[in-house]
Amino acid sequence: MIVNRRFLGMVAGLLAGLSPLPLALPAHAQPKDLVIFAAASLKNALDETAAAWAKETGRPAPKISYAASSALAKQLEQGAPADLFLSADLDWMDHAASKGLIRTESRVTLLANRIALIAPSDSTATVTLGAGVDLTAALGQGRLAMANVEAVPAGKYGKAALETLGGWDKVKDKVAQAENVRAALLLVSRGEAPLGIVYTTDTAAEPKVKVLATFPEDSHPPILYPVAVTKDSTHPDAAGFLAYLRGPASRAAFEKQGFTVLNKPAHAT
Repeated sequence: MIVNRRFLGMVAGLLAGLSPLPLALPAHAQPKDLVIFAAASLKNALDETAAAWAKETGRPAPKISYAASSALAKQLEQGAPADLFLSADLDWMDHAASKGLIRTESRVTLLANRIALIAPSDSTATVTLGAGVDLTAALGQGRLAMANVEAVPAGKYGKAALETLGGWDKVKDKVAQAENVRAALLLVSRGEAPLGIVYTTDTAAEPKVKVLATFPEDSHPPILYPVAVTKDSTHPDAAGFLAYLRGPASRAAFEKQGFTVLNKPAHAT
C-alpha cells in the first residue's frame, strides 16, 4: 500500500505541473469554409465582391473554384462539396436542378453578358461581324481560340453566333478549343492565336487584347448567369452571401467589369 500511495502522489504531482490543454473540437464542429463554384468569366468581379463581403462582415473570405460551368456542374453531380453555384448559362443550372443539386427556390438570374471577337492588342486585323462573315483572312495560318464549343457556355454561344452569321463552316476546322473562356483569352493575349471569341467582360481583365467587334445580340441565345444555393449546403453564410451578390456593392463590382445586372428570381427569367 505504501508503494501505491507514493505512485499516486507522483502522478498527482505530474498532473499538477501540466498546463491545461484546449479540447479539440470534433470534426463536425470545426469551422467550415464557404465554398463557391463559379464560371471562369466571373473571376475578377467575384473576387472583388468576396473580398468586400469578408471585410464588411468579418467572416472568412469564401473559397471560390473557377472553371467552365459544364465542369462545375459535373463536379457537383459527382458529389463535390459546394455551397453556391454560379453558371454562365441557363442550361447547366437547369442540369443541376434536374439532378436535384440546387435549391430551386434560391435560384436567381443574376447577370447578362455579351461575346466579342478579340485579337492581340497590337493586331492590325479588321473584321465586321455581319451576315456572311469570313474570318479566314484575318486568321491566316493561325487558329480561332474558343472555349469548348460543345460544352462550355462561351464556346456554345460563339459557335451559335457564327452559325447564325454563316461563318462557322469556314472556320470550324481552324478552331483551337480551350477548357474554359479564360484559357481562350490567354491564347490570344500571348499571341498564340490571332483571333478569339470571349465574353466582353473578359477583355476588361486583359490589357493585351482588344475587341475587334461585338457579336449581334440576336445571333446567339441570351447570355445569362444564374446562381443558386446547392441542395446539400449547410453553411450558415450561404444565403447571406447570395443576398450580398444581389446587393449594391456587388452591382458596382459586376458593372465595372461590364456585366449587366439583372437580379431576377428564376420564375422571372
